[in-house]
Amino acid sequence: MAEGGEGEELLRPPLPSAGGSPGPKRLCSRGVALLVAEAAAAAQAAVQATAPTRPPPSSAAHPAPSRPLLQPESLLDAAAKRVAGSWAFERVEGRFQRIPEPVQRRIVYWSFPRSEREICMYSSFQAGRPGAAGGANGAAAGAGGANGAGGAAEEGGAAAGNGGTAAPSPPAAPAAPPPAAAQAPGPAAPALPAEGLPFRRGIRLLEAGAVENVLQVGFHLSGTVTEPATATEPEMTYRVAISFDRCKITSVTCGCGNKDIFYCAHVVALSLYRIRKPDQVKLRLPISETLFQMNRDQLQKFVQYLITAHHTEVLPTAQKLADEILSSNSEINQVHGAPDPTAGASIDDENCWHLDEEQVREQVKLFLSQGGYYGSGKQLNSMFAKVREMLRMRDSNGARMLTLITEQFMADPRLALWRQQGTGMTDKCRQLWDELGALWVCVVLNPHCTLEEKSCWLRQLRKWGDMEVCPLEDGNYGNDLPNITSALTQNSSHRQSSLVRPRRTVFTRSIEGCDLHWQDSHLQRIISSDFYISPSYQREGEGLLFNSQGQPLWLEHVPTACARVDALRSHGYPKEALRLTVAIINTLRLQQQRQLEIYKHQKKELLQRGATTITNLESWVGHPLNPIGCLFFTLTEACRVEDENCLEISEAGDSKPPVYQHVPVANCNPESGESYLSLALEVALMGMGQQRVMPEGLYAQDKVWRNEEQIIGRLQELELDAVLVQTLRKQCILLLEGGPFSGLGEVIHRESVPMHTFAKYLFSALLPHDADLAYKLALRSMRLPVLETTSSGDVTHPHHIVSVVPSRYPRWFTLGHLESQQCELASTMLTAAKGDMLRLRTVLEAIQKNIHSSSLIFKLAQDAFKIATPADNSSDTTLLNVALELGLQVMRMTLSTLNWRRREMVRWLVTCATEVGVRALVSILQSWYTLFTPTEATSIVAATVMSHNTILRLSLDYPQREELASCARTLALQCAMKDPQNCALSALTLCEKDHIAFETAYQIVIDAASTGMTYSQLFTIARYMEHRGYPLRAFKLASLAMTHLNLAYNQDTHPAINDVLWACALSHSLGKNELAAIIPLVVKSVHCATVLSDILRRCTMTAPGLAGIPGRRNSGKLMSTDKAPLRQLLDATISAYINTTHSRLTHISPRHYGEFIEFLSKARETFLLAQDGHIQFAQFIDNLKQIYKGKKKLMLLVRERFG
Repeated sequence: MAEGGEGEELLRPPLPSAGGSPGPKRLCSRGVALLVAEAAAAAQAAVQATAPTRPPPSSAAHPAPSRPLLQPESLLDAAAKRVAGSWAFERVEGRFQRIPEPVQRRIVYWSFPRSEREICMYSSFQAGRPGAAGGANGAAAGAGGANGAGGAAEEGGAAAGNGGTAAPSPPAAPAAPPPAAAQAPGPAAPALPAEGLPFRRGIRLLEAGAVENVLQVGFHLSGTVTEPATATEPEMTYRVAISFDRCKITSVTCGCGNKDIFYCAHVVALSLYRIRKPDQVKLRLPISETLFQMNRDQLQKFVQYLITAHHTEVLPTAQKLADEILSSNSEINQVHGAPDPTAGASIDDENCWHLDEEQVREQVKLFLSQGGYYGSGKQLNSMFAKVREMLRMRDSNGARMLTLITEQFMADPRLALWRQQGTGMTDKCRQLWDELGALWVCVVLNPHCTLEEKSCWLRQLRKWGDMEVCPLEDGNYGNDLPNITSALTQNSSHRQSSLVRPRRTVFTRSIEGCDLHWQDSHLQRIISSDFYISPSYQREGEGLLFNSQGQPLWLEHVPTACARVDALRSHGYPKEALRLTVAIINTLRLQQQRQLEIYKHQKKELLQRGATTITNLESWVGHPLNPIGCLFFTLTEACRVEDENCLEISEAGDSKPPVYQHVPVANCNPESGESYLSLALEVALMGMGQQRVMPEGLYAQDKVWRNEEQIIGRLQELELDAVLVQTLRKQCILLLEGGPFSGLGEVIHRESVPMHTFAKYLFSALLPHDADLAYKLALRSMRLPVLETTSSGDVTHPHHIVSVVPSRYPRWFTLGHLESQQCELASTMLTAAKGDMLRLRTVLEAIQKNIHSSSLIFKLAQDAFKIATPADNSSDTTLLNVALELGLQVMRMTLSTLNWRRREMVRWLVTCATEVGVRALVSILQSWYTLFTPTEATSIVAATVMSHNTILRLSLDYPQREELASCARTLALQCAMKDPQNCALSALTLCEKDHIAFETAYQIVIDAASTGMTYSQLFTIARYMEHRGYPLRAFKLASLAMTHLNLAYNQDTHPAINDVLWACALSHSLGKNELAAIIPLVVKSVHCATVLSDILRRCTMTAPGLAGIPGRRNSGKLMSTDKAPLRQLLDATISAYINTTHSRLTHISPRHYGEFIEFLSKARETFLLAQDGHIQFAQFIDNLKQIYKGKKKLMLLVRERFG
């Protein structure tokens, strides 16, 4: 039964399939029968059904642009067409004694496929329109839901189910126009140019006249196809042969040697030639019929000519057959008749389209081996789309191809590796497995599969499911925790047993689906008619089957009921799926009403406790069967406005956004204005608003968000008119009042899945129509109770789940995503509330209460600042104040914690406060200790506030500048007292223009110098003092720094050396007294000979006291090394050289000898500065020779240089 048919046909018990193994060719004997009464009866029925609209045979695939008068088919054509699509020719021969040649010709003529859709389906990967999937999981719905050419079969039995178990032939559908045989690729289609697809190439070859020598002999079509020459390839001609039976191509052969799942372009070209130009094809009866008409002489001539024409190929075979025929006891003589490859398939042969099983296996194996690279995931999704397309066309190859794919998936060597390592598979691979499991659910729920087929699938599914490497449904390996979302039952007597998680694989749901059937009389009536209502007098028990309006209900586990809908859609029954969808939604509505009534009686108690239960243990969003997505797609498909070119294959896989229109719900009160589109919106809102527990495991949680975002993406495609807005408002109000049954209820469970993403969509959709409701809903959704402190009363989860898993907070693997979505919701509200102080204050309070991440609050503050300060308009003060408050909260949150963005946050806050105004700057300066560290307050905050750019930006007058400066100086002194090591220099800089403050800051430095400050900090401040014109203060600080320094003999590259040299130069420039004061400190702190000699050399080159200090007299004489204070420095330098020499000789190696000799040369220069220096150095060298005489080579070098 096709689209629009009656449910009685759909649910008619299928016939058992014929047994027996198919043979390559059937045996044909003499045909001497006559097609009489049965064919005529069938023909009359066919004529009545098809005469008004059926085009002539020659134009079945190409209807003329305008046809004012349609000629009815002849009785012969109608009968032959019916027989050709349903009966094997062997059955016709066996049933009637003689078949006239005209009848045979028409049967043979009509036995070739008549629809180009099937040719396209078997010649290209093609994805259906986006959202066409009824598929189970959101991850693969875009690709896995490709349904190819639509559900209705074409030309009678052309698209009926394969084999004798097919559904009854549907009404004829219009033939597909040739260029539009494939639909536009969806999101997961391979990125191939449309012109490169075999189907497109075949059309081009056909239109270019490349198909020639076409001959149909019985059920065998042959011809040649010529590929035109290209720049790199010469012209090539290929021989193509096609066998067919009952409107299906059963085998193909092409000289091009194509190795692919699908037909090559040459097969496509020949097939389309036969469909589009049937009258130009030479038609002959099966060769056995032709041979029967020959006499002995003709037969002998025929055989001899055949052998002569192909003697090199067939002569050995011909001789072998001749020997066997001449032998009376040979096997060939024991069989009646002879094989005929042109006489069609045997009765026992399975009637299905040709599918190269080996190529399917190889392609899947190849894609899996690529591990998600090179677009293999898209290719596999396209193969899943092909399976769905075949199912929708009721092609038995759908299940066959899925079996081949599954076998290769189960043979993937990575499964064992992942299991051994205890790690989960990659997300892309996991999504492919989910789609695989969903497809099997569709297959086993086929309304017309036979009991034998279902039993076979069940055995195979159980075999796969029992394998150790079979992936689990939730994506986890070795997790011993109970499956909270599905393992716990509603019956409290099963609590203990339910804590042991049953092993559920990706095939478990399809195995369970094998127990479902379609024989329920209420179900049959629901899907059979749009006008099924409650009877006037209901029998006992029928009250639960209808609602108060008399509309039928379908009381079944919701995901299971939705799986039935998906199965109906997937197998080409869209109207039946639509009827069942409406019944399910009516059931959900009734359930929602009853839940509201229950909540009204419990509301007071729940609000007092501030806690609630999780009533939905199985989430509909993120469910393996995607129930909400299935219902939504079913309803929107019925409302989709198809574009004229919607079936064209687009060049790069681009597709236009869908356009929907309201289609009234059948058997519904016209005054209600209810349409399938409004039902789609309603059921999506009901499912998304369901309060449900967060599932376990990273993949299960991630799938919830992917599915949620997918459904929201579909919702955003709907243009909200008055009807949809009314539906939206009504459902939002129900969700807000839904209590424990709604994720938007007043009180939710701590581990309830947050509603941020959903609420963001609702807020944006409602805002133009009902702002109060939009804000109420969004503000309530801001909560994230899992991050709140658990209340003592929050132990009301059914079946003591909380006691089983006391704290599952660490198992919220997607918490980062949740918080980012919470932030997005808040940002959306802030943007919408711009200029409304009351709403902004409410949103701000919600942010401060519910968002606990400093980085996200900072992001919100930045977003609010950007929105409040547009480049082409004036600033919004209210939103700026909100941004500032958020920034202040971030400062308080991160003050005592480590945050790598802290400096960025501080700088941004000063910028924001500057935009707000001078009062904001004064405020943060006065309360700095609650917001900043002393270093941040002085080096960033105060420095920026006092900068010239800030003063210009704010256009401050003198009193305002003085107020800011005073606050900055106060801040600087407070910070210097609290952290002199890091803030003293900044404090001095900030207090330069105020003498009292500057002196205070200097005294703070002096007081702290002896305790907590390092020599580098003191040297830095000393240099600053010299730069500002305070050399004596610089000298004092440098002297204090020297007391903290200790420079060892081998630290001749120490970073403090420059500071030491600077301090000595400063002292020397101030005068002899200062130099005399600093030298003892240098001698005590510095033990490096080269540094001391450098200081000594500098002090002897110029006279002291060149700084020109007022009140001091400079003698202008050079200082002698024989007198104080340089005598002490010289002795210390010589001593350092001696000690350093002995230290270096202890561990010296030959490669350092040259360097050591140069060191001694520098030492000699220093020794010679003393009066008896040459004597001291000679004694020093003699001592070295005596002590280190074992180092002969070194001592030889010493003698050569120093004697």
